[in-house]
Amino acid sequence: MGRPAVKEVKLKSGFYIEVSSSGSQKGIKIRRETQDQIKALMRYYENSYQVRYLGEIENGKVKTK
Repeated sequence: MGRPAVKEVKLKSGFYIEVSSSGSQKGIKIRRETQDQIKALMRYYENSYQVRYLGEIENGKVKTK
């Protein structure tokens, strides 16, 4: 057993969704380059998983409009 990581994960630039099983608190973050790709991916996963849109990440931070 090792020590847990203490350094924050830096996310690459792109659009992100989080996919998780029903009843689960944690999910998997998935990144795509364009918003059209992320919308298609959300439609693909929405029937079998809980999908949450996280937004656009730019330089490790959430981009606001």
